[in-house]
Amino acid sequence: MLNKAKTLRGYTLHGLDGKIGKAKEFYFDDHYWTVRYLVADTGNYLLGRQVLISPYALVGVDQKDEYITISLTKKQIEDSPALNTDQPVSQQFEEAYFQYYRWPQYWDGPYDWGQFAAIERDLEKRLTCNQGGKAWDSHLRSTHDVSGYHIQATDGDIGHVDDFIIDDATWTIRYLVIDTNNWWPGKKVLIAPQWIERVSWNESTVFVGLPREIIRESPEFTDASELTRDYEIGLHRLYDRQGYWVDEDGTKNKLP
Repeated sequence: MLNKAKTLRGYTLHGLDGKIGKAKEFYFDDHYWTVRYLVADTGNYLLGRQVLISPYALVGVDQKDEYITISLTKKQIEDSPALNTDQPVSQQFEEAYFQYYRWPQYWDGPYDWGQFAAIERDLEKRLTCNQGGKAWDSHLRSTHDVSGYHIQATDGDIGHVDDFIIDDATWTIRYLVIDTNNWWPGKKVLIAPQWIERVSWNESTVFVGLPREIIRESPEFTDASELTRDYEIGLHRLYDRQGYWVDEDGTKNKLP
């Protein structure tokens, strides 16, 4: 199911032995545009450290009752490698983190999830996977920090990043919600990461390989919009792009 990051923010996190806090934001990598961690707001619990939850532990999202099920106990989280709130997520921390939980490293292999094209829920398959594949450097970005980035079309500015649409089955960012209010008052549109040519992190600008006029013709996205497959098909047809759902064999996830 597709969810807005801002909607998930504040959802209660239900662990195996009780509530562990609320969803605060997400870290995603700038290569695959896939969520690597949910950042938990634990209140006074584990104060002074960032509590990161990998999608390997995100079991499901309940939109009706606004909670996310986590397959971890409080003790597991307490004993996990600590990361101070004022520190970035380093490769050293990630290696210790994944080793502690015995999860396959997502950067160690040719697919979105390392040796796997999707999050592997089967414990036996995870434990028998061969680490040491073609590793790649991951650079994590915060959904909170990237919100507000300028959007540059091929022929000029069109707005800024307002939100992210996250697929809670794969934890892939399917779309960026773009606020074009400066050009077309009150209108928001969707842009897929695959349509992005590059991102200047220093300039806080996302460059999209589409002209302003075709983006202006994109269907308006509102809080009442339902992200059905028909809606997505119409959006991709407008941009003359193939839908992400067409590739079912995982080949789209391979590194170039």
